[in-house]
Amino acid sequence: MSGIILTQNQTFIIGPIAKLLGYIMEGIFFCLDKIGIPNIGLAIILFTIVVNLLMLPLTVKQQKFSKLSAKMNPEIQAIQAKYKNRKDNDSMMKMNEETQAVYAKYGVSPTGSCLQLLIQMPILFALYRVIYAMPAYVGKIKDAFFPLVDKLIVQAGSSDFIQTFKDASMFGNQFTSEQFTGGNTEYIQNTFIDVLNRASTAEWLSISERFPSLSADVDNTMAILERYNNFLGLNIGNSPSYIVHEALDSGAFLMVIAALAVPVLSALTQWINTKLMPQAENNDKKQQDNPMASSMKTMNVMMPVMSAIFCYSFPAGMGIYWIAGSVVRSIQQVVINKHIDKMDLEEVIKQNVEKNKKKLEKKGVSAKMLNDYATMSTKSIASKASTDSSMTQEQRDEAVRKSTEYYNKNAKQGSLASKANMVKQYNEKNNRK
Repeated sequence: MSGIILTQNQTFIIGPIAKLLGYIMEGIFFCLDKIGIPNIGLAIILFTIVVNLLMLPLTVKQQKFSKLSAKMNPEIQAIQAKYKNRKDNDSMMKMNEETQAVYAKYGVSPTGSCLQLLIQMPILFALYRVIYAMPAYVGKIKDAFFPLVDKLIVQAGSSDFIQTFKDASMFGNQFTSEQFTGGNTEYIQNTFIDVLNRASTAEWLSISERFPSLSADVDNTMAILERYNNFLGLNIGNSPSYIVHEALDSGAFLMVIAALAVPVLSALTQWINTKLMPQAENNDKKQQDNPMASSMKTMNVMMPVMSAIFCYSFPAGMGIYWIAGSVVRSIQQVVINKHIDKMDLEEVIKQNVEKNKKKLEKKGVSAKMLNDYATMSTKSIASKASTDSSMTQEQRDEAVRKSTEYYNKNAKQGSLASKANMVKQYNEKNNRK
């Protein structure tokens, strides 16, 4: 049943989350209906605000990580530059150890904010499913399709007819399933509503032409749905492409502008949102050396463009959701940026080091050794990298051998104590200089 859109999503993880979010959406629509404005567009905006506020703690944590990463990256890049031309196993191990020391200093892990993203992604997918199939989660909207659906089901050829609708192919498997052919009434109703929920105004009118006896029911259902879907003069159940086509035929040029505003605003707000995100250091050379940063830059350009293309083809309600989401995230980002800018990052780093100390002390590593993690700096690493660049490969290999012997003299190779000893000796040598 996971492929059924109207019937509540049953996919593992996403299904239960969508059900919970569906309760929120139904509560919002219920309240709007009680005050006399049962509007799907307004419900989507309020729903997006509520869900983003619920995810705010995760967003703050993720942005905090991004800020620390921006401060940490120069040290990571200095270590990478130091070992750039060294491919031997010892050098690779040392690079990894020094990199891990920097991560320990800043209290972050190489996987970064993956945990926050892993939590957020199913929520965002579930949110999309709720908005995409609102009749499945909001009883008031589903009720608008009755009694038309019950009357349409019993009409000869109605099933074949609605399968000719533009988006009916999305639900082709439902029409051939055992539940549909076996006469499961609720399943058949849901399948018909799936298709009708995606139907354009022209397709709704074609039902009256094909089944004249249902004209009054079609008009009544359309009137209710148009009331629900009317947002600033647009029927957000239709796609901007359909609205533009109809408006051009009727000469309603203001409607063309209003319809085109949806994909344009979607692209613009998403572009603004990406600009407000913490940015890596703007250095063309570094961008070329960092494929991931280059890919992110390309994605930040392409995503707003793709958003505009999708919004032009999808129902305008989805465009409203994307615009609302981008605006809410942008406002959140401004507030979060101000909050993070006021933070004393040195104090945050100090707290992270203390936490890491307690963790590693339980594993038998002394506080003195761990303190060396916190004393690593970009300046000292860069200085060492510059000194090493004047050495021959043979001299560097010999230095690595001697350094490894010293670092591991009193500790098992590869242990945390060994790593701490390496950092300690490294700093002692620099201090003597």
